[in-house]
Amino acid sequence: MEEIKVGEIFTIGEEDDEEQEVEVLAAINIEGTQYVAVGFVEDLAEETDEDIDVFFLRVDSEGDFEAIESDDEFDKVSKAFDEILEDE
Repeated sequence: MEEIKVGEIFTIGEEDDEEQEVEVLAAINIEGTQYVAVGFVEDLAEETDEDIDVFFLRVDSEGDFEAIESDDEFDKVSKAFDEILEDE
């Protein structure tokens, strides 16, 4: 599987079939599973001081993004990304 790089832009489909472009803000590998933190490109382009919504997604074996279902997994991923993003 190809490694996803920070700064890459992907189009993801929402449940209502509306597509959104997201930019990878950070990528991390936890216990052999790759996760990405993404933000909507249009939010990032505005360059305001407001907090940008950041989403954490799991990368499956096909390289597709999928939602994190369990609270335990989300907490683990969120904590790991907090540490990475604080260092920047």
